[in-house]
Amino acid sequence: MRVKRFFQDLLTAVKGTHNEYTTGSINRAIFMLAVPMILEMVMESLFAVVDAYWVGRIGTDAIATVGLTESVMMLIYAVAIGLSMATTAMVARRIGEKKPSEAADAGVQAIILALIISTIICVIGVIYYRDILQLMGASDSVIETGSGYTRIMLGGNYVIMLIFLLTAIFRGAGNAAISMRALWIANILNTVLDPLFIFGYGFFPELGVEGAAVATNTGRGIGVAYQVFMLSRGSEQIRILWENVRLKLDIIKRLIMVSLGGIGQYLIGSASWVFLVRIISEFGSEAVAGYTIAFRIIIFTNLPSWGLANAAATLVGQNLGAQQPERAEKSVWITAFYNVIFLLVVSIIFYIWAYTFVGIFSTDPLVIEQGVLSLRIICLGYIFYAFGMVVTQSFNGAGDTSTPTWLNLVCYWMFQIPLAWILSISIDMGPAGVYIAIALSNSVLAVLSLVIFRQGKWKQVQV
Repeated sequence: MRVKRFFQDLLTAVKGTHNEYTTGSINRAIFMLAVPMILEMVMESLFAVVDAYWVGRIGTDAIATVGLTESVMMLIYAVAIGLSMATTAMVARRIGEKKPSEAADAGVQAIILALIISTIICVIGVIYYRDILQLMGASDSVIETGSGYTRIMLGGNYVIMLIFLLTAIFRGAGNAAISMRALWIANILNTVLDPLFIFGYGFFPELGVEGAAVATNTGRGIGVAYQVFMLSRGSEQIRILWENVRLKLDIIKRLIMVSLGGIGQYLIGSASWVFLVRIISEFGSEAVAGYTIAFRIIIFTNLPSWGLANAAATLVGQNLGAQQPERAEKSVWITAFYNVIFLLVVSIIFYIWAYTFVGIFSTDPLVIEQGVLSLRIICLGYIFYAFGMVVTQSFNGAGDTSTPTWLNLVCYWMFQIPLAWILSISIDMGPAGVYIAIALSNSVLAVLSLVIFRQGKWKQVQV
């Protein structure tokens, strides 16, 4: 009977059938939300892995281009994720309060903000793409090989911003299955189109590294179109009607106030990553390429964990809206426990078979050596990080985006970056110093997050 019930719940979670998350079993609520979110995150991670695999067949400069561009794109992700956190918190709170029309209003205003921000980024990226690569420390050969990739990715940032925002709306409403299916569509298309556009098979043009950008933006664009269609069509949880599609400055103001902490939080984290890549670039393209491959592999496992963390955020938002703070807190502890078990297993696998995983993406011995070193050192901090990522997302789900922002500022800018510079440059440990700094700072962040979470002030935040 238990096996039968498990598969029934699994089918329900994937189909996206409406569920009540403020009553009943917390374990079942986590399962129903986490399954589509984990599958969604796994599919999202395939963007990184598939691109790294095919770009790795072009050459080291191409891999370095993707790595440097990705470090800049992380700033865009920071804005998208920060705004998404505010959107999820507001939509979840309104759904918990049984106010679906106001949830739809919040979603529309978030989309308007996203379009404005994307336009600004597009103009800057299309005009200054070569200067941006040069600022990141790219060599002349890297700029010559891959500047077109950077221009296309920055110019097409609309699809990144919108896929994050629309996903946030569905997550907040408790219907993560729609976002999951959108990312399935996007990733299947990206997987198929990547080799076609990169190598020019059949009637497709041979675009080299630029082809990876074209494939990614095309896949994501069609995924966004699917999400827009489903949002206008409506579900049991949320539907956007024409009456919701108008400018509402009071909601935009609230969104901005909540999202500023989230944007700052991820901007600080992502900007610190940019500085880390800049430090690593001092040791050559092989070091950047090795770290880029390791980072893509890490994304493949961290994103499923973020699926669990996002499930906790939705549960926190909806239960606070339903005036059940203790249920919200219990949901976080249970989800964090599951995440620790998962990442513990992953860290053991990565440490033992690091050469096998990195060797999939490159045949260059120097690149493989750096990738293995990076992967093994960073995964040592996974257990602490597993707790930290769930608790941090729970703050965000409650609308308390300022606490993680300060934590990121202290742990990344005041601890991680100086430590990375001291260990790698001053003490002459090379890239290994950067990897050690990453593992240590993630562990410190997790411990501080747990201490603050137990104080319970996040339960009183209003959004």
